[in-house]
Amino acid sequence: MTVTRKSPTIQDVAREAGVSTATVSRALSTPDRVSQATRERIEAAIAATGYTLNQAARSLRRQRAGTIVMAIPNAGNPYYSSILDSVLAEASSRGYGVLVSNRVQGDPTVWLRDYFQSSRADGLLLFDLTLDIASMRRFMTEHGNLPIVVVGDEMVEPGINLVTSDNREATGRAVEHLVGLGHRNIGFVTGPTMHDYPNERLLGFRQAMGRNGLPLREDWIIPGDHRMDSGYRAGSAFLTLAERPTAMVCANDEMAIGFISRVQQAGLRCPQDVSVIGFDDTDMAQYVSPPLTTMRQKRAELGAISTAALLDIVEGMRDPAKPVRIILRCDLVVRSSTAPLPGAAEAPAPRLRR
Repeated sequence: MTVTRKSPTIQDVAREAGVSTATVSRALSTPDRVSQATRERIEAAIAATGYTLNQAARSLRRQRAGTIVMAIPNAGNPYYSSILDSVLAEASSRGYGVLVSNRVQGDPTVWLRDYFQSSRADGLLLFDLTLDIASMRRFMTEHGNLPIVVVGDEMVEPGINLVTSDNREATGRAVEHLVGLGHRNIGFVTGPTMHDYPNERLLGFRQAMGRNGLPLREDWIIPGDHRMDSGYRAGSAFLTLAERPTAMVCANDEMAIGFISRVQQAGLRCPQDVSVIGFDDTDMAQYVSPPLTTMRQKRAELGAISTAALLDIVEGMRDPAKPVRIILRCDLVVRSSTAPLPGAAEAPAPRLRR
């Protein structure tokens, strides 16, 4: 007769350690709330019983949750797809889980604070710059000096860990691409400005227009919020202009796609009547009509590098007193939504940069 041995349970661990199951559970989920002596007894009981919650046992020894939080503003935005994949892959390779938090109605810091108050996470990857970064830093400091790495479009103050793209330089190159095609009247659909930091893409646009001695008209700078419907509304605003630019730079691909859709509905052609360049190179950029010229962010690298930096701080491999500052260059990807201005002098064909 074969006897099947029952797998050890948390009750077995509690009996072996001489504590309640609630104490074992608390030690595994929030080890800082249990005394060192009790944690050591529970760790020994886990080893003696063969209880197989290995990640929990490791967390017990190091007093970490083994989890990080990734806070994003809009899970439906395709910009975050490859970033999320790379965050999960990098965290998993180092034995960590990832809690993905999508912004909700009301105070957006409430759902984040709950994770850290209950010791369910070791650090924060902050992609949602609508949050009050200074307030979140104070809160994280008060709850164990937990680290934050910001991954966003703006150059936050030097004391904050930051991984970002060189948005100002990249938008300048977007303008240069259009100038090389003979365009001089160029407009911009801008994303929202957060906090008191400069809007890097708008600043890059203004500086590039100035460098090239081009007219910088405020009525050609149309506000948007990075969503496709705001690009569509920007297209409507463009159509009302008495004098229209011949080319538009859009602060992200979704707005560029919405913009093109609206002007095409009105009978204009892209790029024959207006050239349009986006930003990000999201997965759909190459499949829309016309395929979108855009500035490619290295999104997978942004995710992997920011995750590695956060975990290095968590594990004491990086000095928290020396803030992370990593800035990645974007690539110009030329497709069919931009073309030489009719009648302009022939310009050298732009190259696809990888």
